[in-house]
Amino acid sequence: MTTFLPTLKQLQYLVALHEHGHFGRAAEASFVSQSTLSAGIRELESLLGVTLVERSRRVVRFTQLGNQVVAKAHRVLREAEEMTDLVQASGKPLAGQLSMSVIPTIAPFLLPRILPRLRRERPELTLYLREETSHDAVESLHHGRADCVLLALPFATGEVESAHIANDRLFVAFPKNDPRDPPDEVPASMIEQGRLLLLEDGHCLRDHALAACNRPELRGSATMIGTSLHTLVQMVDGGLGLTMLPEMALEAGILTGTDVVARPLKARQAKREIALIWRKNSPRREEFELLAEELRAG
Repeated sequence: MTTFLPTLKQLQYLVALHEHGHFGRAAEASFVSQSTLSAGIRELESLLGVTLVERSRRVVRFTQLGNQVVAKAHRVLREAEEMTDLVQASGKPLAGQLSMSVIPTIAPFLLPRILPRLRRERPELTLYLREETSHDAVESLHHGRADCVLLALPFATGEVESAHIANDRLFVAFPKNDPRDPPDEVPASMIEQGRLLLLEDGHCLRDHALAACNRPELRGSATMIGTSLHTLVQMVDGGLGLTMLPEMALEAGILTGTDVVARPLKARQAKREIALIWRKNSPRREEFELLAEELRAG
């Protein structure tokens, strides 16, 4: 009996629909028309002889079996991606296409320093960059949407390999002429409850800052409103409180044009580790280690 197997394209459509929960957005992300994506998923259901997606005018709901198929589809697509990686890895190192997710508290400060040199010294490398929060970036890595991720540790990454890039000290930023301005470092005990402004959920820098302070009461009183470090700096400049900034942001000039000053946080773990991570046992491991060297040199 002839066995008909799903195509990778059909599985890609199914995974995109599961990720976006909407036919239009899934089609846009897949660079096809909505009718093409819908037809591909119907063909997949017909091939398997089951219903994977319950459709209504307002809701796209996956069946229990549909969710199981999506989990399998992620693995199949990841294996297909790794097969391509294996072929690419056999050629010239750091050549061809590479997709890297970078978290927002690193991307605008580190990449402008590194990318011009990388383009100059590695002209055969086509680097696709994607800015995502730590959680989304790790999801992209394990689902095959990203080949590697540049992020800050500690963070729950699952089964990955990593290369250390740098240690990034944490600083406390507050309005100039603040009467509490110490001459050198700011002890965590000097941070008043209700004054700390931090990034919203999904940004690991928030957790790094709170962990460094080691004051549980700050977690409940901190205001989680910022969507970017630049936004937080503007709020501090407006006298709304103080915040935590990584050293790389200060070196990139994030305080330029403001009346905000920054002092190092005095704490045992007043830093975060910048690291490049990739899937365990990836055939492109040597390439990622080379990329890590390039990032360290920046």
